Parts: sequence; C-alpha cells; structure tokens
Amino acid sequence: MRSAIHPPTFSPGARRIALLLVALIFALLSQAALAHGVDENDKAFIEGASGVNIIPYMYLGAKHMVTGYDHLLFLAGVIFFLYRMKDVGAYVTLFAIGHSTTLLLGVMLDIRANPYLIDAIIGLSVVYKAVDNLDGFRSWFGISPNPKAAVLIFGFFHGFGLATKLQELTLAKDGMIYNLISFNVGVELGQFMALAIILLLMNLWRMSGNFQRSAIFANAALMTAGFVLVGFQLAGYFTQGA
Repeated sequence: MRSAIHPPTFSPGARRIALLLVALIFALLSQAALAHGVDENDKAFIEGASGVNIIPYMYLGAKHMVTGYDHLLFLAGVIFFLYRMKDVGAYVTLFAIGHSTTLLLGVMLDIRANPYLIDAIIGLSVVYKAVDNLDGFRSWFGISPNPKAAVLIFGFFHGFGLATKLQELTLAKDGMIYNLISFNVGVELGQFMALAIILLLMNLWRMSGNFQRSAIFANAALMTAGFVLVGFQLAGYFTQGA
C-alpha cells in the first residue's frame, strides 16, 4: 500500500505546493488547543438538555470531527499513499471501529484518563503515520509495524479523546445512550464529509505531476505537525492537567 519514495528534486511548482501545505498545517495548529474542545454554546446545550436529542447530537458529532484538526491530519496521513477505494474503505473502517468503541464505552462506563495525555498520544498517531509513509520504521529501526493494527489501535485513542471531552460535561442520564449513539453517528458523517474533501484534494494533487516530488516534504511537515500537537498537549498537562 505504501509507495516507494526517493530523495526528491523539488521543482518550483513542487516547492510552492509544499510551502502551501506547511502554511495550511500550521494555520490549523494555531487552533490546536481547540482540536477537541467544546465551545460555550454547545457546552450550554449539552449540559441543559434532557431526554433524547438525536439531530442536535448528530450535528455536534459531525461538527466535532470536521473541526478536529488532529483527526483530519491523521486521516490525511492514513490515505496519503492509498490509491484504491477499497483500501481507503478498509483503513477508514478500522479507524471508525476503534474510535466508536472507546467513545461509547468510555462515556457509558465512565472510564477516565487525563485528556492532555490522551491528546498527546493522538498527536503521536500523526507522527507515526508520517514516519510510516516515509518508510522510516524499516529504514531507521529495521521494523515494519502492521499498518492496519496501528490504525485500529490509534482509533481507540482518538475515540477515547472524544470521550474525555464529553466526560468533562454534565450529561443527562435520561436518553444518554441514544444521544451518545447519535453523537457517534454524527462523528462518522463528519468523517465521511472530511474524507471526501481530503480525497478530492489529494487526487488533484496526485494528477498535478508534483505529488511524488513533494511527498517527502509533505510527510516531514505532517510529522512536524504531530510533534507540535504533542508539545501543546504536554505543555497543557504540566501547566494545568498534571
């Protein structure tokens, strides 16, 4: 599934695309502290609502996914070298199974962990995928992690990150199971919409002729973004959450 990549010779066009990608990534990271956040209006609704609220929770789930920059960076890394839709579907399904499981069980069973540490692991998932795309594990460490198992495992952490944010709120017991399922369905819908846009842009990039030449630079930028996310979360842990 991973395409072989070689030391690139950057054309001016490739450099422009790569620099645009870096600028976009760091523009997103300027809001990284809110990657899992719940804004005040949504928080007020969740804490004030009672009973079954299927459509509002679906909306909140979709909104959370499409504004969750760590989720989107990981998904972009996962599909970076996937060219067949059945491969994209297989990996995205594993990710969905992972985050759906821990989102639902984390809240329903009240399984708790420090959200900063969970989000730091989510940042590491972005680093992992970039290194994997660069064939770094085999080249640098002589190992080849199972990519599907890794996506599933990191999916568990992404879902648990969602659960830790919901656990910070006061959820009404009445209708909670239906609302959680609705939220999860919304997350899946948001993931589908975001993935469609990412795939469209990725395919346009692949057809531009600059894709292979800028692939190393793009994944290096993705790795840097993951480390920045980890740094933000560890800083939050040591200053606020420890």
